[in-house]
Amino acid sequence: MAETAPTIDRRDRIVLRFAGDSGDGMQLAGTRFTAASALFGNDLATLPNFPAEIRAPQGTLPGVSSFQVQIADTDILTPGDAPDVLVAMNPAALKSNLPDLRKGGLLLVNSDAFEDRNLTKAGYETNPLENGDLEGYHVLSAPMEELTKLAVADTGVTGRGVLRSKNFFALGLVSWMFNRSTETVEEWVTDKFAKNPEVAAANVAALKAGYNFGVTTEEFHFTIEVDKAALTPGTYTNITGNQAVAWGLLAGSRAAELPLFYGSYPITPASSVLEELAKHKNFGVRTFQAEDEIAAVGVALGASFAGHLGVTGTSGPGVALKSETISLALITELPLVILNVQRAGPSTGLPTKTEQADLLMSLYGRHGEAPLPVLACATPSDAFETAMEACRLATKYMTPVILLSDGYVANSSEPWRLPDVADLPTFPVAQTTAHNAVDDDGEAIFYPYQRDADTLARPWAVPGTPGLEHRLGGLEKSNLTGNVEYDPTNHENMTIMREQKIAGIAKDVPRQQVHGPDDADILVLAWGSTFGAVREAVNRSNRAGLKVAHAHLRYIHPLPANLGEILDSYDTVLVPELNRGQLSTLIRSTYLKDVIAHPKIQGLPFMASEIEAKIKEISE
Repeated sequence: MAETAPTIDRRDRIVLRFAGDSGDGMQLAGTRFTAASALFGNDLATLPNFPAEIRAPQGTLPGVSSFQVQIADTDILTPGDAPDVLVAMNPAALKSNLPDLRKGGLLLVNSDAFEDRNLTKAGYETNPLENGDLEGYHVLSAPMEELTKLAVADTGVTGRGVLRSKNFFALGLVSWMFNRSTETVEEWVTDKFAKNPEVAAANVAALKAGYNFGVTTEEFHFTIEVDKAALTPGTYTNITGNQAVAWGLLAGSRAAELPLFYGSYPITPASSVLEELAKHKNFGVRTFQAEDEIAAVGVALGASFAGHLGVTGTSGPGVALKSETISLALITELPLVILNVQRAGPSTGLPTKTEQADLLMSLYGRHGEAPLPVLACATPSDAFETAMEACRLATKYMTPVILLSDGYVANSSEPWRLPDVADLPTFPVAQTTAHNAVDDDGEAIFYPYQRDADTLARPWAVPGTPGLEHRLGGLEKSNLTGNVEYDPTNHENMTIMREQKIAGIAKDVPRQQVHGPDDADILVLAWGSTFGAVREAVNRSNRAGLKVAHAHLRYIHPLPANLGEILDSYDTVLVPELNRGQLSTLIRSTYLKDVIAHPKIQGLPFMASEIEAKIKEISE
């Protein structure tokens, strides 16, 4: 009998979620499927979601890890509101994620894991594969554990290691369903596990077994097809936010013609920035893993004092510890970039979950009058440009700059068209090498606080430059000379001068742009990682006949000079953010403009549908 050709379900976009125990390799399976889809040519966006515990009890709800990706044949902005396809490796993964699966969606389960012990751990009294709970979904099951054991039997892997390849079985089956070649995955496995050839062989065998199971099993005799996206011509790579920040810092140091020094202490979700920069010593990058957060910022500031582009990276708890040294950087007026990859707090909070709750700490979380520039990344690819901009402002205005990202931007990914290096901006830093004044006797002298008339930045003299010896420290300085000064009028003048320098950056900030119809009634004002969900919600609302616009802030302090004018032109301003309303508070106090706060603090990013529903509510 001739083999029946598989049925092809063609889609313009689809959302897939891998879910399983934290030891099941769901992040790896999702990442490799994403890479294969990027090479195929789809546009995509991802949402990794993993537990805060290093190793939660196996098979329990708190231990569930998931990875969601939306692939499309057109430009997309989010990883999708809800999955169309859910891969559930055990009962806990099913129970945690089934409420998100679209009705009528495809559910692919590892039937071997649905035994009594795992069902009890997940809180099931009866097996959902048998009791009718999954009615309304298209359910496909496979004995992934048993088939993985058979596949890896001759690879040399034994004991518990046998089942560690079941994620590759699932990946192989999903690769068949989505018409994805397994060759790139096989190449990655061979390279990744080159020092463990048995593990590499087992993973490849499981991958092929999963793919072949889809080919030969009647139940799986259909595939889902999403065509390539019509992207702007160029060379693309799939990039995460943390990778983009690292590359942006590196590009910023090259643009400034300064060596980059990155001092950090490992902390979720910022650690991979340190790991990425450590790979680039060939570009003159120096990385330093300190013993704690205070040491990390101290050595980064020391590097700036010595003439490097000093950068330190952390998350919210680390910024709290670094605050005294950040204040030291401010009063000494040295360039320093402070990366804060925000996570849910306070204290340890939810270390693997995303939040935007460090905005007010970034603006005001220092003792004394200590204003700083604050910038925020909107997407993984935007993180590259925003990191470069942080470097430019820090060196041009001789100031610390806070660069805000968060766990969503840091860990999610999207295709990024590599820029032509020749087109990247440059801002060479001219460090001071000569005297800048004369004394009453006509002798050449150096004033470390003689400011540029336009930027109010002081000169940057590297220690050891002959004749430019000067004093730096945390005590208040006398204007021009930098000598310690306790005069109350001088302190007030220096405080105002530092404030005016930062406020003056507003003239160097691009005018705020607005996306949407000119006659919109509602403005959605947002910042940071809410960009994709907000833009998608606004676009959907416009297609539904609502007049809504979107303004997204990169510069939080100082705010763009035309923002007040924009706000005054709208009757209604909606501010969605992943906190209790911090930007809303800032806008109300700065512009005396009432806004509608739309907070979310669940450790998860906004879905476009949530913001779309709020727009509809306030427009009625």
